[in-house]
Formats: sequence, C-alpha cells, structure tokens
Amino acid sequence: MLTFNDIFKSSFLENVAGVSLVDMTLALVLAFCLGLFIFFIYKRTYSGVMYSSSFGVTLVALTMITTLVILAVTSNVVLSLGMVGALSIVRFRTAIKEPLDIAYLFWSIAAGIVLAAGLVPLAVFGSAFIGIVLLVFVNRKPHADPYMVVLTCADQSAEQAATACLQAHTRRCVTKSKTVQPGRIELNVEVRLKTPDTAFVNELAACPGVQNVVLVSYNGDYMG
Repeated sequence: MLTFNDIFKSSFLENVAGVSLVDMTLALVLAFCLGLFIFFIYKRTYSGVMYSSSFGVTLVALTMITTLVILAVTSNVVLSLGMVGALSIVRFRTAIKEPLDIAYLFWSIAAGIVLAAGLVPLAVFGSAFIGIVLLVFVNRKPHADPYMVVLTCADQSAEQAATACLQAHTRRCVTKSKTVQPGRIELNVEVRLKTPDTAFVNELAACPGVQNVVLVSYNGDYMG
C-alpha cells in the first residue's frame, strides 16, 4: 500500500529543482523576445494574398514551447527518452500554403532548441543573421518578379505589333503559349518589367487589332 512517506520519497519531487527558477525565467523571456523578432521578420517579408496573424502568434508560441520541452529534456535523461516516444505519436495535419512558412517554422523550433541548450549567443546572432538575409532576398523590387501578359489579337499583323510593343517596354519577353482560332489569336507571354510602371499595358491595348490585354502576377507555380 502506498503511503505518504513513499510519495515524498518519489523521484518526482526530486526533479522539481532539476531546472532553477532563474534559468527557466531567463530562457522563456529570451524565447519570447526571439519569437517576437521572428514574428516581425515574417510580417515584414510576407508576400502572400491573405496575411494570417494567427500564424505569426504561432511562431512566438512555438519558440517558447520548444524551449520549455528542451529544458525538460536536458534536465533528465530518462525523461528525454520518454518524451521522444510521446512526441512520436503527434501528427500535424495543417497544410502549409507558402514554402517560406516552413522556413519560419523550422527557425522558431531551432531558436527554441538552441536557447534551451544554453547557446544564447548562437541563438541571438544566428536569428539576427537569418532575419537580415530574409529581409534582403524576400523584399526585393517587385518589378523584378515575372508577370504574365494574356494578349488577344485579331490577326497576325496585330500580333506582331503587340509583340514589338512588349519587347520595347520590358526587359525580358518569352511566349509561353499561343492559341489560334478563326479571327482570334491568344498569347500568354512571360515578361520582366524594366520599372514598376505598368502604363505600357494601356499603350498595348491601344494597338490596332488588339482586343484584350491582361497583366497578372506570376510566380511560376500555377501557369505553364
């Protein structure tokens, strides 16, 4: 029969002081600050259609949760083995829409692991370096991104005039597809703009024989 003496002799109570209160507080505060920094970089570099603030909050929480788990693992070897088995049954079903979001998730997890391991300078300077790299490469000029021009012409002469106009106003112009029907020619052209100005679309639509012009942003994933 289990008595109160057996309870007080349990190793559970011996693990209460496994991690000091100062270490726990310092680790969680640093994890919160790094999570906010990751959230800030995510917000500044987001380029999707609909911004999700809940994902940004998830990055902060994930950094702190990872720090909490690793602190427990590093304080007890037996606990670490049991936690590996417990976490192995967890399955995440949420779809990641943006490839860059995966990088932010791994960044949050890595920052939490490194902080809990006591490598504070590596976590701080590493996160700062990653943030600078993302700001530089993600926030590049928008006119350098590819665009698709959907062009509808009445005949071949209108097609040639429209193509010449496109080549004159863009840095790069490549025909992706061409559909020919009686009295109708439709072109899908990938272009790289010289400047952010899109006034050339108005000039293109004014060309004789051009029936319709559509300029859409193109990331290379959903159109061939």
